[in-house]
Amino acid sequence: MSIPETAITDLDWTMVPSPAFVVDTRLVEANAKLHAYVAEQSGAKILLALKGFAMWSVFPLMRPYLSGCCASGPIEAELAREKFNKEVHTYAVAFNEADIRESIPFSDHMVFNSPAQLRRFLPLVRESGRPIEIGLRVNPQYSEVEVDLYNPCALGSRLGTRRDQLGDDIPPLLDGLNFHVMCEQGADTLERVLAAVEERFGDLLPGLKWINFGGGHHITKAEYDVDYLIEVIRAFRSRHPHLQVYLEPGEAHGLNTGVLVGTVLDIVHNGMPVAILDVSATAHMPDTLEMPYRPTIHGAGEPGATPHTYRLGGPTCLAGDVIGDWSFPKPLSVGDRIVFADMAHYTMVKTTMFNGVKHPAITTWDGSRLKIIRTFGYADYAGRLS
Repeated sequence: MSIPETAITDLDWTMVPSPAFVVDTRLVEANAKLHAYVAEQSGAKILLALKGFAMWSVFPLMRPYLSGCCASGPIEAELAREKFNKEVHTYAVAFNEADIRESIPFSDHMVFNSPAQLRRFLPLVRESGRPIEIGLRVNPQYSEVEVDLYNPCALGSRLGTRRDQLGDDIPPLLDGLNFHVMCEQGADTLERVLAAVEERFGDLLPGLKWINFGGGHHITKAEYDVDYLIEVIRAFRSRHPHLQVYLEPGEAHGLNTGVLVGTVLDIVHNGMPVAILDVSATAHMPDTLEMPYRPTIHGAGEPGATPHTYRLGGPTCLAGDVIGDWSFPKPLSVGDRIVFADMAHYTMVKTTMFNGVKHPAITTWDGSRLKIIRTFGYADYAGRLS
């Protein structure tokens, strides 16, 4: 099974309010169907990681194909229960008591990051009377993520429990294990990660009900070997047939499903032409500064590739609110639309209202109708403050 062409090519960008996210519902459903295919063929259950994609207006399209959601605390857990209403798996790097009490009513699995957290809060979970299954995030001390900012196994990482920190009292309390050590990687990486997990934690697996392979699986990327993933999961399940396998991709659900549309507000000159947009790197797509990475722009190329090169920057007061340099076949003018590709996953959930800049509207496109789902204004900005 393959995914369809993932570029929105049949929309007149002048129809779109600016700035705005535009998510193609056809592509969201196609990604969900591919995840369902993996689940059907492998026997795994696929969850939506809300930290990567939480656009709940499209959940009705995704719900038939997925087993539920994973949440990073009580707020995401409540959203998962209210808007998706299937399995909810809640994990946090560290809970406080209020987080636990607020998460319990919405959660089916609760995964702790450390033995200390599990010992402290397990009594509260048990006292609730809800049949919540208990997991622990483990650190297999193996990862192929090269950038430490995204490497959960880096020296000094706070994420997950190493085997030498586990203790003897914890394994009997567990229904499952969770690990998450991948980032935008393939099934070959997963296969090597599983070898490390089995080497360090394999003796615990016979006493468990499930294991969660975490996220970072780039399943919907065009080059991803879906059949290889299915083989890897099947091979693991043949070695551990009693275990339910979970995967919780976040990025893969929203990959290539949406764009961020902006407009040129002004063009200034300082050693080179600089186009100021109503789209901000720091407020609207912070990963371009944090990772950093260079987004793709429809109709634009590398500096110098075509006759007219511009630096693109945002409207905030931050001097570093610069997206980067691109070339265009024609000179840019005030009012021109700039379309940033692949902006549905992570970008949407990380936006801020820094500087009070206009927040992008949220819209959908189904091939015939542009639907404005949500716009933002003063009340949204003021409501975050006091």
